[in-house]
Amino acid sequence: MKIHHLYTTSVPKLITFISMGVLFLACTPGEIPPSVQQEGQDQSISGRLVIYSARTEPLIQPVLNAFQSNYPNVDIRLKSGRNSELANALLEERINPQADVFITTELITIQVLNSQGIFESYRSPAAELVPPEFIGENDGWTGISRRARVIMYNTDLVSPHEAPESIFDLSDPRWKGEVAASGSTNGSMQAQIAAMRLLIGDEATEKWLRALIDNEVTFFAGHTDVRRAVGAGEFKLGLVNHYYYHLQKEQGDPVDLVFPDQEEGQIGLITNATAVGIIRGTQNAEAARLFVDFLLSPEGQKIFSELNFEYPLVAGVPLETSVIPLDQFRLIELDVGRASLYLEETFALIDRVGLP
Repeated sequence: MKIHHLYTTSVPKLITFISMGVLFLACTPGEIPPSVQQEGQDQSISGRLVIYSARTEPLIQPVLNAFQSNYPNVDIRLKSGRNSELANALLEERINPQADVFITTELITIQVLNSQGIFESYRSPAAELVPPEFIGENDGWTGISRRARVIMYNTDLVSPHEAPESIFDLSDPRWKGEVAASGSTNGSMQAQIAAMRLLIGDEATEKWLRALIDNEVTFFAGHTDVRRAVGAGEFKLGLVNHYYYHLQKEQGDPVDLVFPDQEEGQIGLITNATAVGIIRGTQNAEAARLFVDFLLSPEGQKIFSELNFEYPLVAGVPLETSVIPLDQFRLIELDVGRASLYLEETFALIDRVGLP
C-alpha cells in the first residue's frame, strides 16, 4: 500500500485527513493524576530517538527542546515532511524501521498505518484523561492536540458586522477573489470536505466546492501562506485552523476571527486533531514511550496550548488566555469511525470538482 498526495481510482489513497471525532466532547477541567506527571523519571535514559513529524518545525521544536531538557542523554533526530510522504516512508521501512515515533497533523493517516501494523501498542498513563475517540484501536496511537476550523479576516478591510458567519458565506459573490484557503492536498481541507459529505451529503458539498471555485477562492498549499496573505491584506478572508489566526495576530497584523455556523440550522463548528504513534520494531522503545508520555504530560500539553494556541486533549490543562474554550461553541457531531469509511468517495469528489 502506497500513500499518494492525490487520489487515483487504481491505487488506494491514505488521505491527509484530520479527524472530526465526536466533536461535542471538549476538554473539561480536572485534576492531573500523579501517574501522568513527568517528575521522578529516570533522566539517565539514553539513545537516539528518530521522530518523523508532519508538523512544521516551529510548532514541534519547542516540545522537542523541552523533552530533551528533561532527558539530556536522549539524542533526538527530527525528520519533517508531509503526512503522506512520511507515511510512505514508514511503509517502505517497515521491515527495517528507521523511525521510532510518528507525529501526524490528522487522524486518518495514523488510523490506516495502524491497520497496517506500523505501530506498537502503548497506552500512556495520561490516556485516561484523553477523550476515548482520540485513542487508536489496540492503543496504536493517541491524540495530542485539537484545533477548530475558523474564518480569519483582515480588520482593515472587513468590519466585524461584515464578516461572514458561515463557511457557506465564502461563496457569496461579495467575496469574489477575496478569499484564501488551503487546497486539495491539505489535510484540514480534506477533512472538512469529508465531514461535510456526512453532514449535508455529496450533492450539497459538491455545490459548495464548485461555488468556492467559481468565486475565485485562491487555494494555497498550506495555512501559513493563507494567514500571512490575510494578515498582509492581500485577501480579506481566510479559511484556517484557529491557531493560525493567533500566530498571525501575535505578529501584530490587523486580524480577527469568526467561529462559524453557530446559528440554529447551521452545521456547527468543525474541529480536528493531531496524533502520535510508536513505530513497531523500534530499538528505542523506552525513550519513545517517555516521549509519548511527555507529549501528554502537563508540561507538554502546556506548550501546545501556550505557544501554539491549540486545545489540549488532556483534561485539566489550561488554555492560553486568548483562546476561547470549545465548550462555548456548538460543535458538529460526527463519529470518526464512520468518517473514515468513505475516504475514496471523498477524494473522488475532490477530483470531480477539480479542487486545486
